[in-house]
Amino acid sequence: MYWCKFILVSLFFLCSIPAALAQTFAISGRVTNADTGKPVPQAEVIISNTGSIAKADAQGKYQLGNLRAGTYTLTAFGNGHSSSARQVTIGQADVLLNFELKPLEVSLRTVNVKNQREQTFGITRLHGVEGAAIYEAKKSEVVVLDDVVANKATNNSRQVFSRVAGLNIWESDGAGLQLGIGGRGLSPNRTSNFNTRQNGYDISADALGYPESYYTPPTEAVDRIEVVRGAASLQYGTQFGGMINFVMKEGTQEKPFELVSRQTVGSWGLFNTFNSISGNKGKFHYYGYYQYKRGDGWRQNSGFDAHTAFGTVHYTPSDKIELKFDYTFMDYLAQQPGGLTDLEFEQDARQSKRDRNWFKVNWNLLALSLDYRLSDRTRLNVRNFGLLAQRDALGFMGKISRPDDLTAPRLLLQDQFNNYGNETRLIHHYDIRNLFSTVLVGTRYYHGSTNQLQGDGSVASDADFRFYGETGAPNKSSYDYLSRNFALFTENIFRISPKLSATPGIRYEWINTNADGSYRDAVPDQAGNIVSDRNVPENRSNSRNILLLGLGLSYKPSEKIEVYGNLSQNYRAINFNDMRVINPNQFVDQNLQDESGYSADLGFRGNLNGLLHFDASLFHIAYKNRINLRYIDNTVYLIRTNVGDSRNTGLETFVEADLLKFFYGKEHATSLSAFSNITLVTTRYYSPFKTIDGNEVELAPPVIAKFGLSFKRKNLKLAYQYAYTASQYTDAANSGKMGERDPTAVVGKIPAYDVMDLSASYTYKCFTLETGINNLANATYFTRRATGYPGPGIIPSDARNYYVTLQLKL
Repeated sequence: MYWCKFILVSLFFLCSIPAALAQTFAISGRVTNADTGKPVPQAEVIISNTGSIAKADAQGKYQLGNLRAGTYTLTAFGNGHSSSARQVTIGQADVLLNFELKPLEVSLRTVNVKNQREQTFGITRLHGVEGAAIYEAKKSEVVVLDDVVANKATNNSRQVFSRVAGLNIWESDGAGLQLGIGGRGLSPNRTSNFNTRQNGYDISADALGYPESYYTPPTEAVDRIEVVRGAASLQYGTQFGGMINFVMKEGTQEKPFELVSRQTVGSWGLFNTFNSISGNKGKFHYYGYYQYKRGDGWRQNSGFDAHTAFGTVHYTPSDKIELKFDYTFMDYLAQQPGGLTDLEFEQDARQSKRDRNWFKVNWNLLALSLDYRLSDRTRLNVRNFGLLAQRDALGFMGKISRPDDLTAPRLLLQDQFNNYGNETRLIHHYDIRNLFSTVLVGTRYYHGSTNQLQGDGSVASDADFRFYGETGAPNKSSYDYLSRNFALFTENIFRISPKLSATPGIRYEWINTNADGSYRDAVPDQAGNIVSDRNVPENRSNSRNILLLGLGLSYKPSEKIEVYGNLSQNYRAINFNDMRVINPNQFVDQNLQDESGYSADLGFRGNLNGLLHFDASLFHIAYKNRINLRYIDNTVYLIRTNVGDSRNTGLETFVEADLLKFFYGKEHATSLSAFSNITLVTTRYYSPFKTIDGNEVELAPPVIAKFGLSFKRKNLKLAYQYAYTASQYTDAANSGKMGERDPTAVVGKIPAYDVMDLSASYTYKCFTLETGINNLANATYFTRRATGYPGPGIIPSDARNYYVTLQLKL
């Protein structure tokens, strides 16, 4: 109740700010040729965020009126001349601003209608138009990694995403090899409810058929992370969670060679070395890194060894064309300690009952993109991408309440992914009634091919990823999965006035999924003897045509404040994991149906002079035919099936202020910022099954709150963070509601937990020293109950640990 009052009072205060900015002003001036001083014919001047546009008259004169006090970025351009961007602050009078444009012998670059990014606290948001994408009226966040003080060597997602509202994070991988985040009541499992991208192209196993992400870009190599919520479905495909895009660093643009070397040591044998090179020479620019990481892990049997590399080359033959080639490689081996029962977790969370479980991933990503500036206002972006990858999971997947039979072969699950695709976007800026509007048209083709094998592995305990069936082949199941997808989409920003815009969108999807293979059906009697053993062939195909609609509205009473709202349809096709995976802990309903629904946002956000950043929004997700686990009637067996509809409604709030500069002025040398990130969620199931109807949605904690302080003075940075997550259920039946415990620990409650982190960074000349303590209070907690790998059972999170990083930059 206290937080509800606090939020309402804060919103009332923030809503009152625009009233103080009621007086309006004008910006006027001339646009002339820098060499001759003569007016530039048909010159135009644009205000970035509002989209207001003014055309110069025959004397080069222009005027933009009805502007409130604030800081604006204006861009002037004209045919045959270079564009020019200027920033101006309106105080208590009209402003005179002249532009001098230099003539060009070649055509101009596209004018990107966006502001230069302001100084951030580590978080900002996407502007209405960026690159070849439209984000107007969408809920978005951008994590700026250079401004984040955190344990980047282990991709500590609790710290990296601390300012992104509403994220539920699985902290079951202390090495940071895999990312597990979900928002608004959607599962964090390998980030599968987000469309996950790197530099704008897909990086998941199969974006349509198997959207789990086994590769996570190292935080040390990432420039920023862009997060767009449910309304992203119109531009990025059929999902409910939204889109997350890792934008990689590009290194220096000012010299032919630069080296960055980072060496990290930490608790439990952690060693991480990250080394990157970059440079610019003529029409070429390059960036590349190599990372090696190893450690023993906090728990027994949890060591890891990982290699990651990335290289990119940019070629700019002219002012209009840029070609870019990316290659990403990752290979890691990790031992998995398995899960625990509730009692075992309470007795000793560090123990392990499995020493034969292993996980191996090999990832190869390739991308070739073209950015072609057709004219001042038109831009073509073409992305071609492909994936050659394999992941192997080996171990005993029986219930954790049963001991590992060391004489029995382990289960080996092997997936090979061969995917490729193309996404082409054309974005065009145009004006109607002296207002700047933008249209985006895009197509996408995706071809995913997955070969999935299951069978008996070796009896030993080493990392031997070979099949050991009678014929040396997989004897549980063998499938070829094929997914194909064609999409056509468009969105258009219509400027109704300088303050109000509407962004409708539409997306057509053709989806085809196929499964061709066979599985072993072995039926035991009550004594465990096999009474029936047969190989069942299976061939399934499913094609569907989907039309998704959406609409966004944005009202900007001033340059720095916005009220936004959107409503977008969503769709999620059943994936391979839903269709056929042999798991002794669960069965699969062979009549699964696709999921559909919609998501909506209504929010209020702004950034006042770089001193106060805020975003408060209401959201609603309507989910139909939700897929989940439930107990088969009168049995102890779980089945994966459509359990009914669900509704998730909540409030996401974020506010951060620089306390010292707020009182002493922006020029104050020292910065002390405080942030509050609170999400409140209420969920409910509407199901034909009595054991589920009316229950809370699983993995949807009703409260997620993070608070932090950041101190910066010259080259010294300090950061403290407190994170709280309320208790949550792990299944649709809300097991554990009455305090009962499942003996297998695969379902039940995740108790509430809170964690604190402390980090520091200091730079002297070319050296930077970073250090910190994670889980400062040494809390014992867990965020996940696994039904399969790496469990099953409770997967404890890491205890208190430290890290030290030394960086050299030459």
